[in-house]
Amino acid sequence: MRFHHRALIAAVTLGVVALVTTSAVSTRGQQTSQTDNPQSFRFRSGVELINVTATVSDMSGRFVSGLRQEDFTVYEDDQVVPVTHFSADRVPVSLGMAIDTSGSMAGDKMQEALRAIDRFLFELLDRQDEVFLYRFSNTPQLLQGWTTDRTLLTRALGRIVPNGGTAMYDAVAEAIPLTQQGQNRKKALVVVSDGRDTSSHTSIYETKQLIRESETLIYAVGIDCGRTDSFRRPMFQRRPPPIPFPFPGRRPYPPQMPPQFPPNRNGFSRCEDPVDVAALRDLTDDSGGRTEIVRDARDLNPATAGIADELSRQYYLGYAAPGKKDGRWHTIRVEVRNKSYRVRARRGYVAS
Repeated sequence: MRFHHRALIAAVTLGVVALVTTSAVSTRGQQTSQTDNPQSFRFRSGVELINVTATVSDMSGRFVSGLRQEDFTVYEDDQVVPVTHFSADRVPVSLGMAIDTSGSMAGDKMQEALRAIDRFLFELLDRQDEVFLYRFSNTPQLLQGWTTDRTLLTRALGRIVPNGGTAMYDAVAEAIPLTQQGQNRKKALVVVSDGRDTSSHTSIYETKQLIRESETLIYAVGIDCGRTDSFRRPMFQRRPPPIPFPFPGRRPYPPQMPPQFPPNRNGFSRCEDPVDVAALRDLTDDSGGRTEIVRDARDLNPATAGIADELSRQYYLGYAAPGKKDGRWHTIRVEVRNKSYRVRARRGYVAS
C-alpha cells in the first residue's frame, strides 16, 4: 500500500511539471510570434492593432538598417503609445499598380513605362508578392486582378493603347478598396502619370479621405516633361542614381511663376498638362509613401527600382488602438533615438 501511495505522488508530480513546462513553451511561442512574425500583427484577444510602416534614412538619404524596437518612439495625438509589435524583416507585399494611359503617354513615354514596370514585376519584386493592374485614361479600367502570375500581368500590359484624358483620382479611388482586399498585411499602390487629372468624377479631397481610411502605402511617379532646373533641383538624378527620399513641404515652384517648357528629347514643344506635383504629394504623403519626379521617361526604370528597394527595407510597428471610434483623424508620429535620422511613416488614421 505504501509503495502504491508513493507511486501515485510521483505520477502527479510529473504531470504537474509537464503541464507547467508545456504552458511556458506555449506562452513563449506566442510572445515570439507576436513580436517577430509580421504576419501575426494582431492581438488574440481581438483588440484592434494600429499598424505603422516606417522608412528610416540618414542625412545622405541612405536607408538605415539594423534598428531595434527600443530605437523607436511612437506618438498618437502627441501622446506616447507602447509599441507591442515590431519587425525589420522583408515581408510579402500586396501591390497595386495604376498606369496613366492617356494620349499624352503615347510614344516613348509608354514604351519606357512598360519597360520599367516589366522589370519591376519580374526582377525587383519577390515571387510571393501579389499584384493587380489598373490603367486610367478617361475612365479607370482593371486590366488584371490579384495574381502572382507575372505572365498574366505582361499580357495585360501588352493590351494598353494610350488615348483620352487623365482620370487619376477615379483610378486611385477604385484601386484603394481592392488593395485592402490583398492577402498580405503589407499593402501598397504605385501610380505612374505624366500629367494632372482632367477627367475624374472623384475629387482629390474624397480620394485623400479614402487613403486616410486605409493602411495602403501610396507611391507616385510623375513624368515631368521637360521641366528645367531654374526653380528646383530634380529629385532624382540619372548618374549615379541615389536612393530617393523626398519629404513633403516644398512646392515644386512658386505658384505665381509657372515654369517654361523647352523642347524635350521626345520632340514635344511643350507640356499640355504638366504633372501636378502638389496633387501627387497630397495623395502620397499621409500614407507614408512618397512622390518621385523624373524629368524624362527613361528615368522611370531607376525610379521604380527605388520604390521596390524601399518596400524591402522598411520597419513594422504595431500598437493597441486606444479604442476611440469617433470617426476622427488621429495623428501618428514616429521618432527614432538618433535625431540625425529621418523617419517617414503614415501620419495618422481615421478611427471609424
